[in-house]
Amino acid sequence: MHDEQFLAEEFEGHRTHLRAVAYRMLGSLTDADDAVQEAWLRLARTDTSDVGNLGGWLTTVVGRVCLDMLRTRKTRSEEPLEAEHLPDPVITSESTTPDPEHEALLADSVGLALLVVLESLSPAERLAFVLHDMFALPYEQIAPIVDRTPQTAKKLASQARRRVQGTTPDPSPDPAGQRRVVDAFLTAARGGDFDELLRILDPDVVLRADSGAAMRVIRGATAVAGQAETFQRMVTLCTIHLARVNGHAGLVNTIDNAPFSVIGFTVAGDRITAIDILSDRERLAHLDLTAALG
Repeated sequence: MHDEQFLAEEFEGHRTHLRAVAYRMLGSLTDADDAVQEAWLRLARTDTSDVGNLGGWLTTVVGRVCLDMLRTRKTRSEEPLEAEHLPDPVITSESTTPDPEHEALLADSVGLALLVVLESLSPAERLAFVLHDMFALPYEQIAPIVDRTPQTAKKLASQARRRVQGTTPDPSPDPAGQRRVVDAFLTAARGGDFDELLRILDPDVVLRADSGAAMRVIRGATAVAGQAETFQRMVTLCTIHLARVNGHAGLVNTIDNAPFSVIGFTVAGDRITAIDILSDRERLAHLDLTAALG
């Protein structure tokens, strides 16, 4: 039996990885922390003397905890459900390299748009996709978590992969290019320029706005550009702070030094394919915005 101090040290060595797994599974930083804490409690009361790969063991435990949490969110345990709220954004500075924990959270280009798509998967599909495609866990280890065979776990991941690949265009890898497109958007918004907004927006652009009530979704360049007056009010009333939101060009907006909104942009080529706006004051109050606000 490992003593508690040794286990605690070993667990801390895996915490960053486990939190990254849980964040991809749950889309909530608070829930991710709860899942990691539950994994620690289970470790503390388990005899791990015969566990050869503690990291793998902990990953499967966190996966099982997250699966239970996802199923609790659903009206029926295995039914897909469209996202009702935006995932928690991770805010980093444009001018500095993220710390190791943020780097782990943002690896694999886990932008807000991708996390929204993951919300539409069934819990079992999401787990199979996240653990296999993002963390290279073999299907033989995933299968017991979802009470399926390895072949069925592989099928679940494949189903999820098709949905993800069909709905999330690959974002531009160039941060400077992303920022140029977002700057052009801000210039057009400041002038209320419908035609310029239309040029910058992808024809299939999706705008998601989460103010705490049911999430509002607007699809298509014409409809999103039709929000020109709203965009103009935003850039006029707010102090705009440049930031990276889930690794992509974004904004943190304040009014009288109080957080007003976080906006994440997904840019593919020279056009914006997704705009995700979180303006829920209660959730904003719990986010770490220091990287943007100083």
